Amino acid sequence: MAFTAPVGWSGRIWARSGCNFEKKGNGTCQTGACGSSLKCSDSGQTPVSIAEFTLAELDFYDVSLVDGFNLPVVVTPINGNGNCSVAGCVSDMRRSCPSDLAVKSKGKVIGCRSACDVFNTDEYCCRGVYGNPIVCQPTYYSKKFKKACPTAYSYPYDDPSRIFTCSAPHYVVTFWC
Repeated sequence: MAFTAPVGWSGRIWARSGCNFEKKGNGTCQTGACGSSLKCSDSGQTPVSIAEFTLAELDFYDVSLVDGFNLPVVVTPINGNGNCSVAGCVSDMRRSCPSDLAVKSKGKVIGCRSACDVFNTDEYCCRGVYGNPIVCQPTYYSKKFKKACPTAYSYPYDDPSRIFTCSAPHYVVTFWC
């Protein structure tokens, strides 16, 4: 599927899994759902692996697991100039997800929620007194995500070197189902 974005576009791309849609376009998904419509107009429900972009003369892109993990994803720039590295997560976090973050269907792990999503504390969500990069530090859970996916964001104030900058005419976003 090809998506042509205009210069200046900023947005998020994610995959849904376990979906069942009828011909009229209404349906449900186990992960990444964005309402009952086939076309999304809002963010995907957690847990969801996200490719994020800001397209300008110099593009910024990253893969974020801040909202959890549902599928491996990578962003590959094509014929670009700059720090045009591949960003993403090729590991399947569903296999190594801590049990208290696991989302299951029929006994099978289908996603891995973030600690913020599960525990909803300032420490895990990097808010309140933890709402800055000095105080908000990696946790046991974000370290598990980072170990599996070193070129993806694992918590809100993760290493800023995970944001890649490139001027490329095309990017390929690949999800593994």
